[in-house]
Amino acid sequence: MKATYYGQSCVEFDFDGAKVLLDPFVTYNPLAKAIDVNAIKPDYIFLSHGHQDHVADMATIQKNSDATVLAIVETAAWVRRQGVPDDKVIEFNLGGTIQLPFGTVKMVYAAHTNSTPDGQYGGFPVGFVFNVQGKKIYFAGDTALTMEMKLLADLKLDWAFLPIGGYYTMDVDDAIKAAEFINCSRVVGIHYDSFPPIQIDKQKALDKFQNEDISLSLPKIGETITL
Repeated sequence: MKATYYGQSCVEFDFDGAKVLLDPFVTYNPLAKAIDVNAIKPDYIFLSHGHQDHVADMATIQKNSDATVLAIVETAAWVRRQGVPDDKVIEFNLGGTIQLPFGTVKMVYAAHTNSTPDGQYGGFPVGFVFNVQGKKIYFAGDTALTMEMKLLADLKLDWAFLPIGGYYTMDVDDAIKAAEFINCSRVVGIHYDSFPPIQIDKQKALDKFQNEDISLSLPKIGETITL
């Protein structure tokens, strides 16, 4: 299993050949100019919520790849309004678990806001827990630190993708607490550096995580890591 980081919160998992893209935002990210969005061709696209910096390239990538798009009910309605066919949209809701060819995905709570680019209500923001061949990966989406994360502690998560940029989401210090809440010692940072309000001191972040015996990975944009 591998994960490729495309900047902001855009990550593509390769689950032994099944390509799963989360929160596609590449074209408008000033740090991701080297990434060719037309070369990204996933089988599935998951949206944690409808804010522009998580969905801007959804329609382009879906059209190029014929991917199935998965999101909470109200965000899924926006996906359909972008011209994505009904048979390529899967809507589900908080607490729901779906079975896909590569494994299962559970939709979990996130503490944030959610509207779609056309100004409509987007439902709740969410995170996802992927269970693939016995490995469990938590993608938190945009979230503040929340006590609900403690509900994930018993899942024995292998990896957690957590926002660390602050301002709109958790910052580094809260992400460390989140890692402790969910009982996960391997974290990949997301949602940082793309814009001035969320720029971080990466070395300071790495040091803070290390001091708490938690591994923090900050892959470069376009870099692939093994899970």
